[in-house]
Amino acid sequence: MTPTPRPLTQFVVKVHSRCDLACDHCYVYEHADTSWRRRPKVIGEEVLNTVAERIGEHAAAHRLPVVRVVLHGGEPLLAGPDRLRHAAEALRAALPPGCALDLRIHTNGVQLSRAYCELFAELGVKVGISLDGDRAANDRHRRFADGRSSHPQVLRAVELLSTPEYRHLFAGLLCTVDIENDPAAVYRALAELEPPAVDFLLPHATWEEPPKRLPGGGETPYADWLLTVHRLWESDGRPFAVRTFESVHRTLRGFSSLTESLGLEPSDLAVLETDGEFEQADSLKTAYDGAPATGMNVFAHSLDDLARHPGIMARQSGLAGLSEACRACPVVRSCGGGLYAHRYRADTGFDNPSVYCGDLMKLINGIAENGGSTAVPAAIPAQGGESLLPAALTPAQLDELARGYGGADTVSALARSQLALTRAMLAAAWDASGQGSAEAWGLLSALDAGAPAAVDAVLAHPYARAWAARRLAGDLSVGLGPLAALAAAAAVRAGRGDAVAVPVRDGWLHLPTLGRIAVPDGEAVVTGLADGFEVRAQDGSVFTSYDQPLRRVRLAGGWTVALEDLDPLRDSHDHPVAGRLPEGELLGWTGALREAWELLGRDLPGYAEGIRAGLSTVTPLRPGPAGRDVSSAARQAFGAVGIARPATAPTLALLLAHEFQHVKLGAVLDLFDLYDRADEQLYFAPWRPDPRPLEGLLQGTYAHLAVTEYWGTRTAAYDGLPAEAADRARAQFALWRRYTAEAVERLVESGALTGVGLRFAEGMRESLTPWLAVPVPRAAEQTADRMREKHSRVRATGA
Repeated sequence: MTPTPRPLTQFVVKVHSRCDLACDHCYVYEHADTSWRRRPKVIGEEVLNTVAERIGEHAAAHRLPVVRVVLHGGEPLLAGPDRLRHAAEALRAALPPGCALDLRIHTNGVQLSRAYCELFAELGVKVGISLDGDRAANDRHRRFADGRSSHPQVLRAVELLSTPEYRHLFAGLLCTVDIENDPAAVYRALAELEPPAVDFLLPHATWEEPPKRLPGGGETPYADWLLTVHRLWESDGRPFAVRTFESVHRTLRGFSSLTESLGLEPSDLAVLETDGEFEQADSLKTAYDGAPATGMNVFAHSLDDLARHPGIMARQSGLAGLSEACRACPVVRSCGGGLYAHRYRADTGFDNPSVYCGDLMKLINGIAENGGSTAVPAAIPAQGGESLLPAALTPAQLDELARGYGGADTVSALARSQLALTRAMLAAAWDASGQGSAEAWGLLSALDAGAPAAVDAVLAHPYARAWAARRLAGDLSVGLGPLAALAAAAAVRAGRGDAVAVPVRDGWLHLPTLGRIAVPDGEAVVTGLADGFEVRAQDGSVFTSYDQPLRRVRLAGGWTVALEDLDPLRDSHDHPVAGRLPEGELLGWTGALREAWELLGRDLPGYAEGIRAGLSTVTPLRPGPAGRDVSSAARQAFGAVGIARPATAPTLALLLAHEFQHVKLGAVLDLFDLYDRADEQLYFAPWRPDPRPLEGLLQGTYAHLAVTEYWGTRTAAYDGLPAEAADRARAQFALWRRYTAEAVERLVESGALTGVGLRFAEGMRESLTPWLAVPVPRAAEQTADRMREKHSRVRATGA
């Protein structure tokens, strides 16, 4: 039976086939393959449009959540800004709804300019730079054709990407190892540039053209070189990501690799040349002339056709696709046979161990001896080997959020980044616990490979992260039971027959996202079945239904929110939570939420779309004193807001919009430094009597963008209605637009915002500007003045 090919999700698009440097270690021009000589220098628009269509078709057919495209060369910047813009816009336009584009460009940096950075900021393109270390190391290979050094130009490119306004574009550095270079000097030179990531690559070689060895250099010089770098990286506290080291750490723990050069994960990468020909991995150019060729092109063949090519499927066969020697090797699950191209020998093809076999074994064992099998908090690997915190937002999406809004695509991107962060925090908490509850962790990992949707559904629940956050903060009182409960809930959702033991306390077994069952204290075994579940208590009793299911409210448009009154970790909010809602209160919540959602759609349409995409849970809180409205968002609970049900649906609509602003901004702050976190100043918000840290002022300001717009639209809605209601709306509008505008200026004047933070503040200012121009009756302004004076007296007296 022919195996089903894996969908392709990663694409290298060659936009220019020539280069402005003459690097003597380049596999494109200096190794076995010579196909570059016959290709067009620049990719044509017809080729770009067609490959974009092919990728879009493939993404739609396989329901891909994300595709990753690298614009490459040669030197891709030689294609020019117009062709690069066309590439980015064509690719983004062709993708189906719900499929994100992770778009990058890899360059030698020589041509990188501020104009290019502005273009990439506009188009959402991350930039990677090739740099082999200090000047001496870089000049060993990366020179111009006339022998001149390229190092000064590359450093200028890195410095440009390191400025606050472009730092978000900086994807990292790529360094090719040369054992004649001092590893410590190379590491220090790269570390001083403070990159977000560095890839250390073994130079391409085969058994026919083995890698360089030095006299007296030992049998494993490449492992020795990399292990020196690894020790420095560890002693510095891992200041940037290194995929090679992290992949070894992860694979030693049974998780996925982050690079195709290690591990057993199937490859899902394809290459498009400037003439529209499809090729296999670029590294195959080092094997023999024509090695990466497929005989397929973008005009005559689909990506499904390409995925069925024998060469591509050979790199998807895991352990079975390795040589006999590799299959018997004790480190095969970490090594994976090494990079496919490095296995080539003329007489046996690719059915060999890597030409770096000895180096890879020493590297893996050396990292393991340094604690690699236990030191790294490896996350449950995301499907397809995604990095833990992928580039989640395009610059346009960040600007959209800065204005207070965020459509479905933007908020969904935030949700994906939060899910990745939850995975990472769970892994770190499990690792810090001494890897207790190994059965539960192992089941989560197995389900993530076999039933990823079930794991995602559980880990996306807002309070899934709360356990990890508390453990990592040093609160060990929560124990390991919640981790087992997460695994059990995923097993029930998967329905494959998996079982896991879960501790029961206080007579309840809680399954996150599902409900709880009254079970005697002790340890119960939960089994997920195709038609439900079975819970076997310690005393032998069996339970097959929920005593208290998690209840959901269906709202207009067909979406639902959970009324979370069960989860033991929902007390993450800064106000006491309500208990299980009685039927009468449940009905009250149901009606209020339905009416509030209709009001949000009418009065705050710019906010409603994002709320629908990201709000999954409303947690009822206890009423405030003297009927005061109470609401809260929790920093570690993306997708949830806590609210004590107010007296009216309009107030509930306002609280939902206000608190979801905090939810969005919290997710943004997990991705970007908007302010200097070393700033210890306290700042007064116009609406509070107490000074707060800058993040508190930022959070309040952002939330009140929605409050301002709410009262602005309510002012219009009250035209022609009773004067008292209209006057109140106008006074609130006058007050909150003034407060929020003052707060924005206070943020800007603080001097603590980063470049991205200033850009964010400018977006808030832009959103407020039209509301400040709306005329308001003098009586409403006077009422607003009296409210301001009252707030000022409270601040002055503390009463």
